[in-house]
Amino acid sequence: MRSKDQKKYFEQLKRYEKKFDEKECYDYKMFLQRHKDEEELDKLSLEKLKELFIKYHVNREKKNYDDFFKKSSDCE
Repeated sequence: MRSKDQKKYFEQLKRYEKKFDEKECYDYKMFLQRHKDEEELDKLSLEKLKELFIKYHVNREKKNYDDFFKKSSDCE
């Protein structure tokens, strides 16, 4: 189960690599190398990876496009 979660986190975080600060980038690259070596992350490393996932993927702003799809009453 862990390896599936691990793979999901890496696939999603790939988009946000440029936004990481120096320490996050270092940790991410270290985790990524371990993942490429087909090594399962330990509990602490997996928690740090999950924190990055929550910080960058889960808490991102969702754009609201409702204004584009409203019918205007002026055209009637």
